[in-house]
Amino acid sequence: MSRGEAPFGIVYKTDALADKGVRIVDTFPPDSHPPIVYPAALLAASKSPAAKPLLDYLRSAPARAVWDKYGFGLAQ
Repeated sequence: MSRGEAPFGIVYKTDALADKGVRIVDTFPPDSHPPIVYPAALLAASKSPAAKPLLDYLRSAPARAVWDKYGFGLAQ
């Protein structure tokens, strides 16, 4: 993005927001593409003691602030 390899590019908004060297010049209308969703779930077969606490954190108010900071919204 900001490496100078091309004058323009199409990237996820969240990627552009994460790179201070990128300037967003336009966006696609929300109804021009399917929603972009990053699902997370606890698997029934999980044996990791950290899995549920991690998922709980990802759903918490402190995590919400981080999601918002980096441009991630709530699933509709």
